[in-house]
Amino acid sequence: MPKLSATTPFIHPDCQITHSTFGAFVEVGQGSRVSHSTFEDYAYCDRLSDIANTTVGKFANIAALTRIGPTDHPMDHASLHHFLYRSSYYWEDAADDPAFFAAREARRTVIGPDTWIGHGAIIKPEVTIGAGAVIASGAVVTKDVPPYMIVAGLPATPLRPRFAKGIADRMMALAWWDWDHSRLRKALTDFRSLKAEAFLEKYNG
Repeated sequence: MPKLSATTPFIHPDCQITHSTFGAFVEVGQGSRVSHSTFEDYAYCDRLSDIANTTVGKFANIAALTRIGPTDHPMDHASLHHFLYRSSYYWEDAADDPAFFAAREARRTVIGPDTWIGHGAIIKPEVTIGAGAVIASGAVVTKDVPPYMIVAGLPATPLRPRFAKGIADRMMALAWWDWDHSRLRKALTDFRSLKAEAFLEKYNG
């Protein structure tokens, strides 16, 4: 019996999950915190990931100790502190600030399909990571990353495309990540043995 399930996410111990949804064959690593987020089919994160206000695309590969969509503080106010918006923690007669939390949750981060987010990377709110992109370990991503681009550094900058443009465009057109589970299984040997261009020749002509 496979470890992962089409109906129930595999959530390891000590996770904190808040207002989040999970697709088929999803795994959440030990001690991770996931809030106001969606994991699409086959996506996973390794241990101690902290993911907020994010759409995680199909087949996304998220390494340990990553921070995606980190929440922010009110930098344009007199104070940055929690007491402005988590006011009920400090005074019995003060309510939390729902408008602040609604604005924070609206700043969505989007992780595209078949991406690789390296160990310890940070991806800021309202950033989109394109399909097939690779984020190097320790990178801090503050701007959108095009599909199939490899970025690294602080702030992250492009290193090189993962594939030549023609191959990347054809891979986007093929969109194998939308194949159903049985078709993926039938193509498993080719996924393992064929390089990208040969795979495209077989499945996209």
